[in-house]
Amino acid sequence: MSIVVTGATGHLGRHVVRQLLEKVPADQVTAVVRDRDKAADLASRGVRLAVADYNAPETFDNLFTAGDRVLLISGNEFDKGRVQQHTVVIDAARNAGVALLAYTSAPSSLTAALADDHRATEEVLVGSGVPYVLLRNGWYHENYTEQLAPVLEHGAVVQAAGEGRLSSASRADYAAAAVAVLTGEGHENKSYELGGDEAWDFAEYAAELSRRTGKEIVYSPVSTEAYTGVLAGAGLPGPLAAVLAGVDAAIEKDELVVSTGDLSRLTGRPTTPLAEAITAALQN
Repeated sequence: MSIVVTGATGHLGRHVVRQLLEKVPADQVTAVVRDRDKAADLASRGVRLAVADYNAPETFDNLFTAGDRVLLISGNEFDKGRVQQHTVVIDAARNAGVALLAYTSAPSSLTAALADDHRATEEVLVGSGVPYVLLRNGWYHENYTEQLAPVLEHGAVVQAAGEGRLSSASRADYAAAAVAVLTGEGHENKSYELGGDEAWDFAEYAAELSRRTGKEIVYSPVSTEAYTGVLAGAGLPGPLAAVLAGVDAAIEKDELVVSTGDLSRLTGRPTTPLAEAITAALQN
């Protein structure tokens, strides 16, 4: 039996693997990666590596074994058929007889196009017969705190979210929830709506940046169309820019406010405050 993490060298995957190593022996953890070299640090800690690619179904043949617990981290290749990619993993898990497959989805309240692949993947997973857990992750602090350079340069937070609020949390928080499910009991066939303990809006975010930097940072709300142009101008492909702008439109409707408390209950601790995430980002 192994705990298997797909996308293990991604931002979330690394957090999951590192936190798993605090709870289980390294030889019980398998990291699924596309590039073995990028996982050298994990291998050096005794983690087993499996090289596989969502776009090459045959690479998942015999990757799982009966009794494995699997975390399927959703792919980020929006142009390559994510549902088909995820189905490759689900089919392999079913054929192997895994004990549990947890999937990182999106909050059920989210109606933006970003959620479409998640809903379709959930349908495949629930219909597969594999014992499942739906980890419906809300938005990450890092979606903003890792993009501070242009904000600080121009003194403005530019978004298309109006006065909408969102309940973000850190990647480490969401990883801790995944680890709790993968190492715990009684989570089969359950769904968790995950988000930060405190909701915030972009005016508050700009004000917090001002406090932490001593610079005047303002929130400049724009239309969804204008924000799509901003993202495209920053180098994002047009379709992806439209998807992300659509998330802002959903935020304006408070669709990323998650008030269940599931995240802090699963992890057994409060979620990381936005102010703490901002401070950490500014120090890096």
